[in-house]
Amino acid sequence: MGGGAGRAGLNPTAMFRDRADAGRRLAARLRHLRHRHPVVLALPRGGLPVGFEVAADLEAPLDIVIVRKIGAPDQKELAIGAVAEGDPPLVYLDDGLIRALAVPARYVEAETARQIEEIARRRAVYGAGRTRVPVAGAAAIVVDDGIATGATMRVALRATRALRPARLVLAVPVAAPDSLAALRPLADEIACVETPASLGAVGAFYLDFPQLEDGEVTAILARAAARPQRSGGSV
Repeated sequence: MGGGAGRAGLNPTAMFRDRADAGRRLAARLRHLRHRHPVVLALPRGGLPVGFEVAADLEAPLDIVIVRKIGAPDQKELAIGAVAEGDPPLVYLDDGLIRALAVPARYVEAETARQIEEIARRRAVYGAGRTRVPVAGAAAIVVDDGIATGATMRVALRATRALRPARLVLAVPVAAPDSLAALRPLADEIACVETPASLGAVGAFYLDFPQLEDGEVTAILARAAARPQRSGGSV
């Protein structure tokens, strides 16, 4: 899930102009799913502009799966785990990394609880006045703007699998090869545009990679809801 910002001319490693460009290039790898009743589920905030382009290309409904990273005490961008919405919420902890960093159990418990509260807040904001897209029996395409450690995507896939899709697809523009390999057993199919040998921050592979605010998320969801959809369903 993305954060930070890059600007054209300052980022020689960039592979994508912005998230919309990445989404269009990713969509080209998913067109075989057009007649499989696709539903696009994006990870907000950064995955949503990517998912919007995928859903537009496939003429599919767009919805969200809300996931929050559990960051290390002094390195918030380093995921020691993640939480996905659910009843109860799904929690993944990287026990090996937690031990290696000597992260106290009380920190893990407190940070997990804090992220569960944030998931509830985001669902209330993003879901206000909206009906969630049915996933059971669909080809569920879970989209983010990139994968570094894979912690957030891991719980997103588990949460989506619990909704009983007919097919579960992981789709990202860029990912670390080892993280992608570790996630492969959790999905029926993987679509990824670029797998650079060395991937630090996902934002390094975009020329323009701004933070998104809650208002931008709700605006994208509203635009998607107003668009004609071949697959059925409404957001």
